[in-house]
Amino acid sequence: MRSSLIAFVRKEFIHIFRDKRTMMILLLMPIVLIILFGYAITTEIKRVPIAILDQSRDEVTQKMISHFAASEYFDLYKMIDSEEEGQALFRQGKIRMALIVESGKLKGESEIQLLVDATDPNEATQLSAYATQIAVESGKLKVESENSNAKQLSPFTFHLSTGKGIVPIISLLYNPQMKGAYNFVPGVMGLILILICAMMTSVGIVKEKEIGTMEVLLVSPMKPVYIILAKATPYLLLSLVNIATILALSYFLLDVPINGSLLLLVGVSVLYALVALCLGLLISTIADTQQAAMLISAVVLMLPIILLSGMMFPIENMPVVLQVISNIVPAKWYIIAVKDIMIKGLGFGSVLQEVGVLVLMAVVLIGLSVKRFKIRL
Repeated sequence: MRSSLIAFVRKEFIHIFRDKRTMMILLLMPIVLIILFGYAITTEIKRVPIAILDQSRDEVTQKMISHFAASEYFDLYKMIDSEEEGQALFRQGKIRMALIVESGKLKGESEIQLLVDATDPNEATQLSAYATQIAVESGKLKVESENSNAKQLSPFTFHLSTGKGIVPIISLLYNPQMKGAYNFVPGVMGLILILICAMMTSVGIVKEKEIGTMEVLLVSPMKPVYIILAKATPYLLLSLVNIATILALSYFLLDVPINGSLLLLVGVSVLYALVALCLGLLISTIADTQQAAMLISAVVLMLPIILLSGMMFPIENMPVVLQVISNIVPAKWYIIAVKDIMIKGLGFGSVLQEVGVLVLMAVVLIGLSVKRFKIRL
């Protein structure tokens, strides 16, 4: 039986290697997705055009303006002479943020109004945070909220003083440069492993049903569990190659560190790949055509990963119902574990819950897959 299993696995490898389109998908997909999410599809804020109106012209505000001009987040488009000129630049789309520095009543003090184009609320929030951080580095802040009816502008006013006071010191843990790759790399790993292990496995098995080679398996002495193992093993091994490719590209190309145990990271990834394989096998017992298998994989697997795993949107900000539903998405637990190991440098004890959930999912899914496969036999 062992020699038959090895021969069956070898046959599966030959089938995969003969299909050039499948090989391109398996080997090139990680590279393409890493490049896209690392450079093209990013939420990082860089070189945002801003305008500054400085009515104070004291030493502290000049220092702050120089910090804004030198920042990688902002590009000083123009020093304006009036608020009306700033509003005109907003309407023309030439700037997305404006700083208005007004002279304070006391010497060495200035009131600063920060106007942000809030057409994109998320970007406006990030710009406000970056601007506040730069202002903190330039002097001592007393933050004051201000309401305004200005259309699509988010006003934020704070007080800048050189006198004594409480100085907030901001420290960004784990990702001090606020790189988007730190968040996207774990998500891309979860997405790629699902696509390769689940979608390709389900399509591969359903393809044999369509062309009739499944009949050969039906009359073979091999048990269903060995047939399933033989089908899943090639994609599991190819997933290890993809994991190595993603980690290498992330480390050398995107400068994403691997702060934790590499062995633990690979082990959790293999466990997640097993869950994905089980999902693919279960889908193959439901679908009768390759198109149906791909459609089910796309709807049942891809969309929940993108929307409900925390890859793109914070789960904490979702409605309670969606937060509960996200618990059955394997990628959610995998992404949390990868971030804890890869970014935070935590050990096995910190990801014990995530590992336990993935193990439970793998056991349930493999049981359902084998049972349905036996029924079909």
